[in-house]
Amino acid sequence: MIAGRIRVQVLRAWPRRHQVEELQLREGATVADALAACTLPLDGIAAQAVFGERVAAETVLNDGDRLELLPPLRIDPKDARRRRAGRR
Repeated sequence: MIAGRIRVQVLRAWPRRHQVEELQLREGATVADALAACTLPLDGIAAQAVFGERVAAETVLNDGDRLELLPPLRIDPKDARRRRAGRR
C-alpha cells in the first residue's frame, strides 16, 4: 500500500457473471469517490454495500474494503414470502 492511499475492490454482478475492479484511492475516500473513479457500468445500480452491509454515498471506505454494486430487487421480499406460503 502506498502511504496515504487505500485499495478498494468494486464488484458488479449479473446473472452468471461478474466484474471486479481494483482501485487505489486516497485515504478518507468515500463510496461516491470510488464510484466516480470506477470504470464499471453503473447503469441500473440501486444501492451499494460494503461486505454485504448497505452503505450511503458519504460512507468513508477503508483499505481492503469490497464495494458491491447492487441491482434493484426483482421482487419484493414480502411478496416472495407470501407466494411461498401460498404454495404450502
